[in-house]
Amino acid sequence: MEIGALVTAAGRSSRMGRFKPMLSLGSISIAQRVVATLRQAGARKLVVVTGYNAEELERHLAKYGVIFLRNEAYASTEMFDSVKIGLNYLQGKCDALLFTPVDVPLFTASTVASLLESGAPLACPVCGGERGHPILMSAGTAERVLSDPGEGGLRLALERCGVPMSEVPVEDPGILLDADTPEDYAGLLALHNSQLARPVLELGIAREHKFLDGRVAMLLSLTDETGSVRLACQRMQLSYSSGWNAVNLLERELGYVVIERSQGGRKGGRSHLTERGRALLSAYADCTRRLNEEAQRLFGEYFPDLL
Repeated sequence: MEIGALVTAAGRSSRMGRFKPMLSLGSISIAQRVVATLRQAGARKLVVVTGYNAEELERHLAKYGVIFLRNEAYASTEMFDSVKIGLNYLQGKCDALLFTPVDVPLFTASTVASLLESGAPLACPVCGGERGHPILMSAGTAERVLSDPGEGGLRLALERCGVPMSEVPVEDPGILLDADTPEDYAGLLALHNSQLARPVLELGIAREHKFLDGRVAMLLSLTDETGSVRLACQRMQLSYSSGWNAVNLLERELGYVVIERSQGGRKGGRSHLTERGRALLSAYADCTRRLNEEAQRLFGEYFPDLL
């Protein structure tokens, strides 16, 4: 099953008084923590919708292999408008997706696993009788939400979508804690300092030089999707020259063409993956998933005191 994720981070953080996504939680930021947990939980296509301080946040997350979309009208729209931007992009690209606003950073990967294992078309985690984030939607449910007029925001759109919300009990207070105010942030820091350790793993493939990792895989996927290396680089906050350097190194180390380029014409040139390129990308994704599953198992075996 292809899992996507949507994080909204377009707001101005007016109640906090500081830009929430980049506030620190230990050695990483709130936004980095959300992205890392969703990645650990198996989300392959991960979209962050930015708005206020967009360029700064995109640079901050540029190395995390996420897709950036912008809500240019963030100052005059609501969070649901950012949600619809992300849902529209992910439509047809995943079987299920996880949604959370960026300011709920401390849910765990095991909570996400519980949501996915529920098999529900619409589900949320519940701790101590209270609903929290992230929210799981099937592709069909997301399509219904996307067609909603939006009156009353996401909560009422979910109520109107015609799919009952399944509640998944979890022992994870992080699903409930956001960072709306300085007092909320203090609570997040306290929970962060007591939370579980976890394995962090990324697959890199090298000969003399590393030529394939998560960022290169994302570049290939977005190039095939958009038909343009330039557009793929823009969505990743990667320079165009760096993108082509990565592709050239990849093809040189592999000894075959991964991206085919067609020249201009009135509509301009296009780029797409070759069949071998698509097979490589699929194999990398499957191998990464299995490695992470094994890493979780081994972590529990060798570090039970940290669980």
